[in-house]
Amino acid sequence: MFQTLDHFLKSWEFEADATQKLLNSLTDESLKQEITSQNWTLGRIAWHTVAAIRIITSNTNLTFHAPAEDYPVPSSAQFIADSYHQASNAFVQALKDQWTDHTLQERINFIGQQLPNGSLLMFLIQHQNHHRGQMTVLMRQAGLTVPGIYGPAKEEWTKFGLEAPKM
Repeated sequence: MFQTLDHFLKSWEFEADATQKLLNSLTDESLKQEITSQNWTLGRIAWHTVAAIRIITSNTNLTFHAPAEDYPVPSSAQFIADSYHQASNAFVQALKDQWTDHTLQERINFIGQQLPNGSLLMFLIQHQNHHRGQMTVLMRQAGLTVPGIYGPAKEEWTKFGLEAPKM
């Protein structure tokens, strides 16, 4: 659980930048990539990640403009990436303008439980990270290069003068 807005905002900055890197790497064609016809496509997961910022925070008193529906999925990867950037920025500005550290202690109803806002913000980051992991697998299947997030991706090791791990 986050205790201060500053701590959350610093964490969000890193995590949002990582998500933005992934979304910026998508192509229109890659949005159709799927594991099976019974699972979400890469585009659906990407768009859900955009809309989830507003969906997850909708039970709070935060007001900001961002997509709040994750279906239908846009057909433009650039639109998805741009929408994430706008939603993230609007979310951050709303937090700075509308919440204080004390607001993080206030409880809301979230998925049938009473949760402090500071825990909700942690959930939002974890939820985003979960979907980022799903996206990276589908990106590889779609033939895209996956950017490193918590360390270099296999294509990035040489940039650091290192040999990529053995397969």
